[in-house]
Amino acid sequence: MPLEIGLIGATGIAVRTMLGKPGVDVRAVAASDPVRAKEFAGRYDIPLVYENYSALLADPAIDAVYISLHNSAHHRWAVRAAVAGKDVIVEKPLCLTAAEAEELAFAAEHTRVFEAVATAGHPWQSTVRDFVQDGRYGPLQSVRTRMTFAVPKPGGYRDRPELGGGIFYDCASYWLQALQATIGLGPTAYEGRSTFDGPNGVDRDFEASLRWASGAEATMTCAVGAEHVAEHLFVFGDATVKLRNFLRPVLGAVPLNLVVTTTAGEREVIGFPPTAYYEHQLARILDCEDDDLAAAWPRIELMEAISADALSRRENG
Repeated sequence: MPLEIGLIGATGIAVRTMLGKPGVDVRAVAASDPVRAKEFAGRYDIPLVYENYSALLADPAIDAVYISLHNSAHHRWAVRAAVAGKDVIVEKPLCLTAAEAEELAFAAEHTRVFEAVATAGHPWQSTVRDFVQDGRYGPLQSVRTRMTFAVPKPGGYRDRPELGGGIFYDCASYWLQALQATIGLGPTAYEGRSTFDGPNGVDRDFEASLRWASGAEATMTCAVGAEHVAEHLFVFGDATVKLRNFLRPVLGAVPLNLVVTTTAGEREVIGFPPTAYYEHQLARILDCEDDDLAAAWPRIELMEAISADALSRRENG
């Protein structure tokens, strides 16, 4: 039996992640604007339209909800969906604070919660983790991540700090999930910096860093700009391992390559077969007996701490 899904949010990302995917039937949609929800349902042949989110959650035939609202609304409606007995799939970031994650965990005692980080579970991550654990290229020294996203459309939530906007919240989940999957979280120090010179004081550039007791460091620089960038560089004692365009599979089934360059000048390309992130993500959720709230929680704690550090630096000059 397919999973009966209700969409909280009539959004483009909901189209890409849930509509026409095997294993699920999108039964209903609700949006902040009921007219927009009706237009969305008509465009994508969704059987039911609810005038508000609460009405959708009251539908007993809905097994799970997919939440794709502005970031500051994720926690509120995830909690309400969990209380209604639904499994919950939430666009990243799942929550903005550790306190929100704790409340959600309490509400979801008898349901499952998934943070939709599309990159999670791609086999390149387990390959790099093997490099870290077996030491074939020497000790890991640093991880350097760069991300650049397109300038957001004016008037959207990404330009409103009170709605969880800003480039850091757009990028942090990808960065932290990659670190968690490859080297593990548990850093002993963190730092965040931004000029906060975007509309309404939002961050359109951000630098974040983590340091482990081993001396290994991880840095992320992210910004808005004309050229899309998404790359990781793992620096070991005897080699570098580079992954470019790691977000390309959101566009469909495309391959990814790890490029290993040793200090002796040898070069190896490790290729992975074409993967479509959203299909892979949904299959992972459908096959999972447990949820991933426990894994998301430390990412949320670090994201909150780094963001708070950057804000404190701004306030203190």
